[in-house]
Amino acid sequence: MTEYGYFLSCEEFTPGELIDQARQARRAGFTRLAISDHYHPWNEAQGNSAFVWSVIGALSQAVDLPVTTLVTCPTVRLHPAVTAQAAATSSVLLGGRFALGVGTGEALNEHVHGDAWPSFETRAEMLEEAVGVMRELFTGALVSHDGRHYTVDNARLYTAPEERVPVYVSAFGPKAAELAGRVGDGFVTMTPDTELVGSFRENGGAGKRVVGGVKVCWSGDRDKAVARVHRLWPTELLPGELAQILPTPAHFEQASELVTPEMVASSVTCGDDVEEHVEAVRAYARAGFDEVYVGQIGPEQEAFFDAYRERVLPALHG
Repeated sequence: MTEYGYFLSCEEFTPGELIDQARQARRAGFTRLAISDHYHPWNEAQGNSAFVWSVIGALSQAVDLPVTTLVTCPTVRLHPAVTAQAAATSSVLLGGRFALGVGTGEALNEHVHGDAWPSFETRAEMLEEAVGVMRELFTGALVSHDGRHYTVDNARLYTAPEERVPVYVSAFGPKAAELAGRVGDGFVTMTPDTELVGSFRENGGAGKRVVGGVKVCWSGDRDKAVARVHRLWPTELLPGELAQILPTPAHFEQASELVTPEMVASSVTCGDDVEEHVEAVRAYARAGFDEVYVGQIGPEQEAFFDAYRERVLPALHG
């Protein structure tokens, strides 16, 4: 049975707003939380990018919902040994209700040390090695590792997770879906793509969780909602690998000039048509997703949570 959670966007909201949204999500009937992990927002209009591990610590004291990162890159900006410590502490604070979603990352967030941005093939190798290192550390054992991409010298997590930390691997293409099936405890993708889910299942993912997310903009004024999405999240509609290779918010703003309001109107669920919202989310359930996270774009958070509590979530569960 599909579970429905709320997606917290660190790029668009302040830490305090994210905590308030988490509380509202709990009251509205969402049963899980997901949270993005960024160093930069996608564009200047979003205007935020809090350190996700601090926010997760605050969430653990504010609500009793499970939390999943969607997604963390444990390979460049943070060494996997440091990411493992952050994830282990998050799991302890959340009483085991934590899952680590990981991916090969975007230059937008990972270039900040000035390192060259690797090819996808190299990044996939790095991710696979990083997942292995983190799993060893999660046991609380003393770990030394001398690999192709990472060295770990006598590292031990003294605050080790009491529960197993599931590692969900993000993928947007067949090669990455195969990687997710081979090394992940679950699969993260942002479109209800049955072929991609099938590729994951056929390559070691049978019986593992499939996780997705969708952004919407609930508003009584559909035109205003479309304009809001076009201003804040045109990056959702950029094609190909641009999201992985562009290095700064300014570059994303330049690329987003290709995205028109008409493209937003035809691709993103905007307005207050309950059936449109239900169908946008239900598409993931039909595609075999176990968890779906819905994120509300813009400031009308209270109206969104009221509508989902009273109308959308009951229809999804009905």
